[in-house]
Amino acid sequence: MLLSTLVAAPAWLAAYQHHELLLGRGLSVLGVWALLNLAVSGYHLPRTDRRESAHHFHLMNCAWAFVNAVLAAVGILRTHPGRPPVGFGPSGALADMHLTGQIFLFNAILDIGYLMVALWLLNRATYPSARRPERLYGYGRSVQLQGAFLLIFDVAMWWILGR
Repeated sequence: MLLSTLVAAPAWLAAYQHHELLLGRGLSVLGVWALLNLAVSGYHLPRTDRRESAHHFHLMNCAWAFVNAVLAAVGILRTHPGRPPVGFGPSGALADMHLTGQIFLFNAILDIGYLMVALWLLNRATYPSARRPERLYGYGRSVQLQGAFLLIFDVAMWWILGR
């Protein structure tokens, strides 16, 4: 008797809930990456000499990790894997899913910019006239690592959510 009173969720709601579930899981991957960076670089940072590139590498990784952790936490808290907000309908769900995909695509373009900045920093570190080449090299390696991870992450999220 109870089963006959249950109404199946509309297809748009099921698709939206699936989208939000995938988004939450993806942002959890970003959060784990951030925590891993905080743990590893946070451990190594006080154990490195400020005159070496490793110190600047770990310092920059900690900064990236903090930003990534905040973005992951805020994103996870904003997902609606259960019930959507009151007054939310099919057009709102479609617009929200489309916007999320566009954000990840835009971020992927920014990530390419990060990789270009990393190459510039690494190249600049080789100049004989460069001030503090160890800092430029450490920052460049960190931006290279973080940009590469974020490019893979953003493209994967754009592809997964767009399916």
